[in-house]
Amino acid sequence: MEEEKKISAQSIGKKLDWKRFLSHEWVVRNIPFFLFLALLAVLYIYNGHYADKITRKIGATEKHIKELEYEYKTIKSEVIFRSKASELVKAVEPLGLKELTVAPVLLDSTIAKAP
Repeated sequence: MEEEKKISAQSIGKKLDWKRFLSHEWVVRNIPFFLFLALLAVLYIYNGHYADKITRKIGATEKHIKELEYEYKTIKSEVIFRSKASELVKAVEPLGLKELTVAPVLLDSTIAKAP
């Protein structure tokens, strides 16, 4: 019986220890720590939202870069196509210019002679 009384006294003592930790004085003493934990929670939430925002910006920027790459490749192929000799002839025909069918004539005969 004495052992049972010791066990019940110890269990009562443990319950009293918890009441001591949850007293008004203990809570008031630990208010700065609770505020610190609240601040950490707010910073954690802010960091999550900020990371999501940055991820969306990166995705939008990558999409824009891909669109610009496609546009660059399209314009480059058009420029290469238009710079072909046959396309240049078609482009200057309305201006009255024609492609030469004979070789050009040298005006200075001294340049043509070899020493």
